Amino acid sequence: MKTILILGALFMLAACGGQTNETNNQLQVQVDSLQKKLIDTYKPGLGEFMLGIQLHHAKLWFAGTNKNWKLADFEINEIGESLDDIKKYCTDRPEIKSIGMIDPAIKSINAAIKQKDVELFKKGFIDLTNNCNNCHKTVNHEFNVITIPTALPVVNQDFKPH
Repeated sequence: MKTILILGALFMLAACGGQTNETNNQLQVQVDSLQKKLIDTYKPGLGEFMLGIQLHHAKLWFAGTNKNWKLADFEINEIGESLDDIKKYCTDRPEIKSIGMIDPAIKSINAAIKQKDVELFKKGFIDLTNNCNNCHKTVNHEFNVITIPTALPVVNQDFKPH
């Protein structure tokens, strides 16, 4: 009787062990498939992020100079989010180590927006623009010069407060 119980227990252990290996193999196939999908998933490059920042930079100028503080606040936060995304998604780019040089200008603009002070805003914006260009120089992209906008970045948006 003991022999039958021992043989039965051994049979069950062997059967469970087989299922575990099969289950592990199936799980590994799923993991491999998901890893391949992650590798093939589109991630915006640094250029795409910078293009977005450039548009928000221009919109920020017109929002602030028109005293549309809600829109200016929105645009400066969009720039901040884009910078955060660069730090998250572009870790392979050595240029991102210099992005922090922009932080003081962003803080200055945030303060100007809170105070609803156009002159302080303009000063902060000039600092932001200069810091962008200094960052470009630092990372050998000095050919990419950002300026204070002279024309509306989009023609289908009203930048006056409502």
